[in-house]
Amino acid sequence: MPGRVQGRLGDEPLRGTRASRLITAGDENRCDAESVPCVASLDAFHRAVDEFVVEDPGLVVEPAALAAAGRSLDSCGLLLLGEMHGVRENPLVIRAVMQAFGLTSLALEWPDDLAPVIRAFLAGEPLADHPWLWGGDGRITAGHLAVLAERSKAGPLEVILFDGITGAGWSWSQRDEAMARRLLAGSPSGARTLAVAGNAHTPASPTDLGVPLGACLARQRPRIREIRIRYGGGRFWNFKSCQFAGRASAQGPVRLYEDTGELVLDLPIATEAVVPQRPQSSPPPTRKSRITG
Repeated sequence: MPGRVQGRLGDEPLRGTRASRLITAGDENRCDAESVPCVASLDAFHRAVDEFVVEDPGLVVEPAALAAAGRSLDSCGLLLLGEMHGVRENPLVIRAVMQAFGLTSLALEWPDDLAPVIRAFLAGEPLADHPWLWGGDGRITAGHLAVLAERSKAGPLEVILFDGITGAGWSWSQRDEAMARRLLAGSPSGARTLAVAGNAHTPASPTDLGVPLGACLARQRPRIREIRIRYGGGRFWNFKSCQFAGRASAQGPVRLYEDTGELVLDLPIATEAVVPQRPQSSPPPTRKSRITG
């Protein structure tokens, strides 16, 4: 069954505030001299999506965490998942959490301009090209598209894209407030939605960066809870190949549990995702722009 995708229609030019890592012309499958985690052509990205194996990561959910996350969904219709972008396993974790809680509604920190592209893709059409696919920060990966397609075929799927165009000069907190408004508009309290964003945006209280998405949501949905993915080590792709500070170990399960009142999902080892990324010019500032991060 085709998925339903929410997001603002439109086609704004790409105006990211961070320059992407340059890609050598003609080198469609390699963005880094030491690894091959990103692609620069639509055909290569199609192949990466087709080749991604959607599998069960073996998520173990402890009873206390199951109850706490379930209360968040039951009371306010939302559950937050904070990730580090660019990890291959992230979409598999998303899928496992959705299955653990019987969810069919997923909100992603993706540009809402992509809504018609994703809607058509979930209806069975080839993924169409769009400037916002190629940002390279790791929010969009081959695995995400493969998991969305698999979930859409399995049954009803609602997809909400809640990043969008922001006003020139907006602060980090203003961008998060705008994302919260889009998410709340797309996910009524009874919808039971898993909302996934970078882990700087998911805390339910203010941080050193400002007032994050999670805190904005908590004003309207006070019982909302955040699950924070804790990466044991490994690598991720965020404009370039990056490494987690911890030492990677394949030992231990992928586990969701409560730790001193916080919901934590342990992922023992992370690997780089295949990320669509193209070289992008830096146009002059305009009245509206998009803040990345």
